[in-house]
Amino acid sequence: MLPDIDSLALFVRAAEMQNLTRAAEASHITVPAASRRLALLEHQFKAQLFERHSRGMQLTPAGEHLLKLARDVVAGVHNMRAQMGNYASGQQAVLRIHGNTSAMTQFLPADVAGFQAAHEAVRVVLEECWSDEAVRRVRSGEADLGVVVEGCDVAGLWCRPYRSDRLAAVLRSDDVLQGDSARFADLLDRDLVGLEGGSTLTRLLAAQAVQQMRPMALRVQVRSFEAVCRAVQAKLGIGILPLAAARGFEQALGLKVLPLSDEWALRRMRLCVRGEPAAQTPMQALIAHLEGCAKEEP
Repeated sequence: MLPDIDSLALFVRAAEMQNLTRAAEASHITVPAASRRLALLEHQFKAQLFERHSRGMQLTPAGEHLLKLARDVVAGVHNMRAQMGNYASGQQAVLRIHGNTSAMTQFLPADVAGFQAAHEAVRVVLEECWSDEAVRRVRSGEADLGVVVEGCDVAGLWCRPYRSDRLAAVLRSDDVLQGDSARFADLLDRDLVGLEGGSTLTRLLAAQAVQQMRPMALRVQVRSFEAVCRAVQAKLGIGILPLAAARGFEQALGLKVLPLSDEWALRRMRLCVRGEPAAQTPMQALIAHLEGCAKEEP
């Protein structure tokens, strides 16, 4: 009996998350059901796929080999479903873009709209997620293209440069800090409002604090740029966000936004796909369009 695609997709999630409970939640099934599916896979392949212990689960050599094969199978089925589903609407192709929050709140929607207007037969689906999650979805076939911050682990993916953004300090308008810009070192003695720990931005700030051998007082962690700004407005601390995104809340919430002058605060985005797209395909046209938008960046 051949393994079903849902069980293979669950296996890929469990392997990447190294946690059965989280993999079950992501698959919208119960933990016992997930455990039975994985046990059935092991029975079908007559090999142990995971080493299970109190801290989670790790792949065996057989599991490592299956992961490489299963990713390709799951990606192929996702792509097949997406491509065939478009015949019902008269469209010829669908491109699923999963972009990080910075790109989605600043420039990606407008850039994609320009492409969509010129390629009406192509359906573009946009979804927001953290950079690491976008990479995972591209690898698994859940997304065709990921827009991520440079510095993510994109090993095995084909990547092209995209736009950039600069980080900025977000403060109340009556904050004592003055000037046209700020340095990260000058903010480390303040309470910070940040994104949840899984975000690339939070990890970047933590790494920079370590480099300066200073503690980072992350008092509040939230899930959106707007929530960061509202927490700053409520005097819970100061925030650090992409400049253009922070500017969008500056006037409405009575904030002050100061660009960070640190060299590392200029972050570059990347476009990531599973492999180099063939010429004259919708994906090749999309990447060329997005690269063209980036070249027009001031």
